[in-house]
Order: sequence, then structure tokens, then C-alpha cells
Amino acid sequence: MTEQSVIIVFGAGGPLTPDLEESAARAGIRVAAAVLNRQGPGFSLDATRHVPVAALTPELRALPFLCPLFTPANRRAAVAEAQALGLAPAPALADPTAILAASARLGDGAWVNAGAILGALARLGRHVLVNRGAGIGHHAEIGDFASIGPGAVLAGQVTLGAGAVVGAGAVVEPGLTLGADSVLAPGAVLRRDLPVGMLAAGNPARILGPARQAA
Repeated sequence: MTEQSVIIVFGAGGPLTPDLEESAARAGIRVAAAVLNRQGPGFSLDATRHVPVAALTPELRALPFLCPLFTPANRRAAVAEAQALGLAPAPALADPTAILAASARLGDGAWVNAGAILGALARLGRHVLVNRGAGIGHHAEIGDFASIGPGAVLAGQVTLGAGAVVGAGAVVEPGLTLGADSVLAPGAVLRRDLPVGMLAAGNPARILGPARQAA
């Protein structure tokens, strides 16, 4: 995101909100509001930015948004709510401390947090979230709304289906596929494909059953 200088954060009840605000600040982007789409506390660095949905002005509705909710189901719901209000996703935001290959491509609404690395020809879909210090290898294909936890490592030619989650510190070996809405637990080491909607944990990772992504 280079041409956009003002955004709103939609889903400010998520604890990653201040990290997103820090990324925006480092990129020279102003956060005009942190929208609370649910009742409860907000996590903005500046509580005066908190705005309930009902108080969104036409001026704020005209600004593009990014969503900091880590769980794909929650992020999907928030994005759908924002778009129903007429809001449009911002171009992808990569923290200036992240290292992105010139050939990497990021979909609208994606956010790459501080210190992450994206290899050559990596492709991130819409509203993907890559958390702090994660490493994504060359030729990676990351589906819409997928989430990658802090310090996770995806080797080359890894594919994540839409809404898949790779937990903090997990490792995915080269050429593997994680199906849509699957979950690889924190610290796991995946050495074979993970089917759609399944949860795997351990080293080597073993399939434990259907994934239930936490709200």
C-alpha cells in the first residue's frame, strides 16, 4: 500500500489491532478510526479512535479498511459486515520491516506484520494475515482469508487453502498442501498434506480430527 494514506481498522476488538496500527504508522498511513463491530473492549493504541458501527460517518465510510482479526471465520464475518456497509478493502499493507520479494503478489485487504519474509513468486490472496516474523517460501500459494501465526515457517511451493491456519512457530515442509479451513497447531511440523477442514498437531504432525477454529 503506497498510494493510500488514510485507512480505518474494522474489527478493533481484536488484540492484533495495535500491531496493525503500528504497521500503518511505519508505512506513513494514518488510521482515522478503529471500528468496534461487536460490543466489548477495543484494542486501539488510542482509545479516542474507537467508533461503533452505528457512529460511522459518511467520511469514514468512504475510507478503505483493513481487518486485524486472526481467526479466519471472524475475519470473514467482519469483512462481510464492512462490505455490507459499503466499505471497500484497502490495498495490501506490508510492514516496512517485512522483506518481500519483488515478484511476490498480495491481494487486497492482506496484511503482512513486522519482520515477516515472503519469497520469490509468493502469492497471497485477499484478506490474508501474516503475523510477526513468519517466513513464507518461494512459489507459495496462500488462499483468501488464510492466517499464518508468528514465527511460522512455510518452505517453498507450499499451498494453503482459503481460511487455513498455520499456528505460531509451526513448520510446513516443501511442496505440501493444507486444505481450506484446516488448522496446523502451534509448534507442529507438517510432513504430509493436511486435508480440508482437519486439525493436525505434533512433530511429526498427526491429524487429530476436524478443526474447530476458535471464535
